[in-house]
Amino acid sequence: MTARNLTPARYREVPVAEVDVPLTGEALSRWFLGREAYRRTRFIVVTRGREVALVRVGKTSTEPLFAPITSVELLAGPDQCRLVEAAEVDTAVPTQLVAAARASGGGARAVVVRGRYGHVSFVLAPDPLPVRVVETVPPEPPKLVHQVQRLLDVADDLPPVHIEPELVDLHDLAATRTANHYLLPCRSGHTAPPGARVDYLDERPPRADWVLVGCARSREIHRWCYGDDAPYVDSCPRNLIVGDGPVLTKCCMFEEEISVEGDVVTVPWGASLAEVRSGLAAVVSLLEPSWAPE
Repeated sequence: MTARNLTPARYREVPVAEVDVPLTGEALSRWFLGREAYRRTRFIVVTRGREVALVRVGKTSTEPLFAPITSVELLAGPDQCRLVEAAEVDTAVPTQLVAAARASGGGARAVVVRGRYGHVSFVLAPDPLPVRVVETVPPEPPKLVHQVQRLLDVADDLPPVHIEPELVDLHDLAATRTANHYLLPCRSGHTAPPGARVDYLDERPPRADWVLVGCARSREIHRWCYGDDAPYVDSCPRNLIVGDGPVLTKCCMFEEEISVEGDVVTVPWGASLAEVRSGLAAVVSLLEPSWAPE
């Protein structure tokens, strides 16, 4: 049984061949067996008119520049295979491949994509991994979700991923504790229930009778600046996770390290793209530890 999300390691392993025989396993075996193939060729997209099929081939050797084909495996015949023209898709990136496959509709087992630069690749059994990202808003766009999407747009060594953002609105969160005056960590979280006064902790306003909307670090800073605690609403995304299953989130109590505790992967609040990449890889490994391009 072929694993889901099978993609080639390099699109240069996938030539396209036009044939004049039925696109069946038997006919394609007769057509290709004994023919020479380039040393990097492992799969062939086969076309006959408007029909398309996908085969995997073996060769006598991968050392010489060309070698005879010794085996042909039909991965998807014309009834299971679709060709998609998508000039904006980088076919080296599994997440982009699967997004194009899903956008094409239907339920094809294999989707061949002719994408950017005219490069051709495929995905077999497309089924992107659902990655939950728990984040607070504002600011908009939610930074961690945005960073993950930027990484997935170029990651050629991660399996296909579908982001499932779980956003907690700080305005709604503040409203869970009624007050006339709120203290927020900084102006990037410029929100409060209508009519309420707002101050910002990083500006060190004069002490007032407020409710702090912040996390454990904000409470530490409040104690440092004012020598006491204030009533507060916890806004740490890590503490707002609902439900089970792998999740990526952030916390300002982590300054450099990536934390993996059970199904929760946490990156620092101001995580760099490299740190988010490490966190994303950790979440993916929880969801699909054995995936690798072929």
